[in-house]
Amino acid sequence: MYLILLPILFPILAGFAILVFPKEPDRRLLTATAGTCLVITGALVLCTLLSASQELMLFHLTETLPIYFKIDETGITFSFLTVIVFICAGFFSFAYMKHEQNEKRYYGFYLMAFGVLNALCFAGNLITFYLFFELLTLSSFPLVLHTGSKEAIMAGLKYLFYSLCGAYASLFGIYFLYHNCDTLTFTAGGVLKASAASAEGRFFLLIAFVMILGFGVKAGMVPMHAWLPTAHPVAPAPASATLSAVIVKAGVLALIRVVYYIIGPDFLRGSWVQTAWLTLSLTTVFLGSMLAYREPVLKKRLAYSTVSQLSYILFGLAVMNKEAFTGGLLHVLAHGFIKGTLFLIAGAIIYTTGKTRVDELRGIGKEMPLTMWCYTIVSLGLIGIPPTGGFISKWYLATGGLAGDIGIFRYLGPAILLLSALLTAGYLLPLTIQGFFPGADYDYTSLHRQEPCHLMTIPIVLLTVLSVLIGLFPNIVVAYLTNFVSTLL
Repeated sequence: MYLILLPILFPILAGFAILVFPKEPDRRLLTATAGTCLVITGALVLCTLLSASQELMLFHLTETLPIYFKIDETGITFSFLTVIVFICAGFFSFAYMKHEQNEKRYYGFYLMAFGVLNALCFAGNLITFYLFFELLTLSSFPLVLHTGSKEAIMAGLKYLFYSLCGAYASLFGIYFLYHNCDTLTFTAGGVLKASAASAEGRFFLLIAFVMILGFGVKAGMVPMHAWLPTAHPVAPAPASATLSAVIVKAGVLALIRVVYYIIGPDFLRGSWVQTAWLTLSLTTVFLGSMLAYREPVLKKRLAYSTVSQLSYILFGLAVMNKEAFTGGLLHVLAHGFIKGTLFLIAGAIIYTTGKTRVDELRGIGKEMPLTMWCYTIVSLGLIGIPPTGGFISKWYLATGGLAGDIGIFRYLGPAILLLSALLTAGYLLPLTIQGFFPGADYDYTSLHRQEPCHLMTIPIVLLTVLSVLIGLFPNIVVAYLTNFVSTLL
C-alpha cells in the first residue's frame, strides 16, 4: 500500500542524511553512497510502476484537502524521463564534481530534488502537486547557486524569485478552483463545475490564463523566461542537465494537469485564452532561437535553446488536438534526452579544456571525437532531422498544428517551428563544423586526444543512443501516448 511513497521518501531522506552529516565524508564514500541511492531510487520507481498498488490517500491537511498520490500514464511518462536523466547526470557528477567544492551539499540537494520530482509525477490531486511544486523550487535552488560566486548567488535568487512569483500566481487560481470544482483530484477531461463555467465563464477564463502564466514560469515561457538563461551557465553542468532536461518540465506537467485534468480543454478551446497561449508559445519559440543564435557562451546558448524548445511542447498542448498533444509529449522525452546530453557534453568540454565560449572550440572534434560525435547526433535531433526522436516529435507537432482548428495559427505555427529549426541548425552545427574541420591554418602539432573519463562518456553515449532509439522505434511510444491522450480530449 505504501510502496508508492518509497521512491519519494527514500531519496529525500537520503539527501537530508547527507546534508546533516557533521563533516565532509571521504569522497569515495560520498560518491558510492550517492550512486547507490540513485540506483535504488530508480529500482523503487520501477517496482512502484509495476505494482498493483497505484494510489494512496496519505493524510488530510484539512478535512477537504487530502495529500493523495496516484499513478497514471502522464505521471509514468515524466517519471521515466526523470529517472534516466537523474541517474545519468548523477554518475557524470562523480567525475565532474572533483573540481567543485561542497560536494556533500550538492549530492544532498540533488537526491532531494530527485525525490520531490517523483512526488510531482505521482501526485494525484492539485493540492499535492502544488505542495511538491514549491518544494521542487526550494530543493533545486541550492544547485543553481552551488559555486557560491556572486553571479551564482544572483542567478539563484533570480530563479527563486521568478519561481515563487509564478507559483503564487497559480495558487491564486487554485483558491477559486477549490470552490468551483467537485474535486481537485486529477480527472481526465476536467472537473470544473458546468454551472461555474456557464455563469462565470469570463472570470474562469482569466483564472485559467493566470495559471498558465504562473506555471509557465517554470517552463521558461515569455514573458517570465529570463531566469533560465541566467541560472544554467552558473550551475554545475550535471545540475544544468537535470534543470534543462527535467526540472523545467515540471512547468509543462503542471500545465497538463491544470488544463487537461482540472479545468478541461473543452472550456478553453476556441477562447481568447487559447489564442493568447498559442501566441506566447510561438513567440517564445522564435525569441529563444534568435537569442541562442546570437549567444557566444556555450552553456548560455544551450539555455536559450531550452527556452525555445520547451515552447514547442507548450504549442502542442495549446493546439488541443490528439496529434499535437502526442507530439508535445514525444518532445518531452526527445528534448529531455537531447538537452541532457548537450549539457553533459558542455560540462565535459569545460572539465577537460576549461573553455566556455563557442569561438574557443575550434578543432575540438579532433581532440574529443567521441564526445563531439555525440554532440553532432543529438544536435541533429534537436534540429529535427531523422532518424532521431526530435524528428518524430516535431512531425507530430507540425501535422497537429495543421490539423487544428486554431485559425491563422494553423499555418503560422508550423512555419515558426520550421524557422526555429533552421535557427537551431545555425547555432548548433557551427561547433561541429569548426570542431571537425578547423581549417588549414589549425596547429595540428599541438593536437592531443583528451576524451573525458568513462564516468562522463558512458552517460553521454547512453543518452545519445536513447535520443536515436526513440526516433528509430517510435511506434510503441506513440501508441502508448496516443492511447491515453485520446481520453483527455
